[in-house]
Amino acid sequence: MIKVIAPVGALLISVALLLMGNGLQGTLLPIRAEIEAFGPVAIGIMGSSYFLGFALGCLSGPIIVGRVGHIRTFTAATALASTVALAHALITEPWAWWPLRALTGFAFAILYMVIESWLNERATNETRGTVMSIYTVINLTVIMAGQMLLTLYNPASFAPFALASILVSLAALPVALTTSLAPAPLQSTKIRILRLYRISPVGFVGAFTVGLGNGAFWSLAPLFATGSGLDINGVALFMSLVVLGGAIGQYPLGKLSDRTDRRRVILAAAVGVVLMGGLLPFVTVMFVPGLYVGAFLFGLTAMPVYALSVAHMNDFVESDGFVEASSGMLMIYAAGAIVGPMVASWATGLAGTDLLFPYIAVVYAGFAAFVVMRMRVRSAPHPDVRPDFVATAGTSPTINTLDPRSDSDASPDPALAGGPIEPSPTGSAPNHDDGRGMVSRTPPEQG
Repeated sequence: MIKVIAPVGALLISVALLLMGNGLQGTLLPIRAEIEAFGPVAIGIMGSSYFLGFALGCLSGPIIVGRVGHIRTFTAATALASTVALAHALITEPWAWWPLRALTGFAFAILYMVIESWLNERATNETRGTVMSIYTVINLTVIMAGQMLLTLYNPASFAPFALASILVSLAALPVALTTSLAPAPLQSTKIRILRLYRISPVGFVGAFTVGLGNGAFWSLAPLFATGSGLDINGVALFMSLVVLGGAIGQYPLGKLSDRTDRRRVILAAAVGVVLMGGLLPFVTVMFVPGLYVGAFLFGLTAMPVYALSVAHMNDFVESDGFVEASSGMLMIYAAGAIVGPMVASWATGLAGTDLLFPYIAVVYAGFAAFVVMRMRVRSAPHPDVRPDFVATAGTSPTINTLDPRSDSDASPDPALAGGPIEPSPTGSAPNHDDGRGMVSRTPPEQG
């Protein structure tokens, strides 16, 4: 294990610091916004702004890296993210925080992209799966630690903003001081959204559903927690338990999906989200500590749905198309996460924060109905002819190059150049592989 971690240890430290700072901001800002008397809609727009900036960062990151290189790009994005974290404390107005959140999303998308391309460059074919597993564990656990940092300071003070800025700034040191060569320039991935839907409607709609539901959760759940009677320590624990539930749920649900029709597991998870979304508002009235159990169970069912949806999409994609398809799924998720917080904030503005989880339940109920419909239309690929589930961090398109299922040495498939998709009467994997090319081929070694 030490031999695997040693070449990428400094980069993993940078990732941990970035995620900790971002996790702290994610919970701090809605709470501080509530203290400053921002309305639910204004707070929802903050969440949408972050994901809009994130999507723009994913699209423009390869262009910026190609012009100035990895190290300069990382240093500039770190400076931007650190400055913006402090700027939130200087101007506490909605009209200022909306563009600041967009800038934060933009900067973090680029930071993740640079780090992940570097990890991919350092990893070998033998260590790639281990590196991705370590990266995913860090992604889940460090965000939880970032949530708990909120308990150290009064959210109405300057201190938590300074701490978030310090964490992001420190993340630049391992990269800025590295003596190793920078990775090859990144190249943009051309994504054909309509073809993604034709390949796997369930995977496509699943990614968008997670954006609609979970994007609203990350933006507004701290308000729900405070409205349910939790203090700042309780809010941090509530959010951390959601992340913990998601971390624990990834592996068993993923492995179960490898042994059966993956859509059955996706459907079960979606139904679980519907149940928890319907129950959580009532738990606040009867038993406030029960919120913690509800938070864990919500994370257990809701957080793995994105990775399961990506895995289902990849069931119909050849190994040389995993990176492109997964990148497209991330953009679909971002699109949902731009819309979700605004819709949910409008609903909670009308009826209070207790409506957040019923909104999420309605979103996932619609998805569950869609999955049932698709299961009647299309048969599942046999488990023996599809790739195994791999938990994904979902931070930037570049992380998909670390996916051990991707074939970096595979020759380009004609379908990836935009060839016609041939319909299959059965929906089995071999026939639908003819339609796997919804995105153009990007050399994996270049991210």
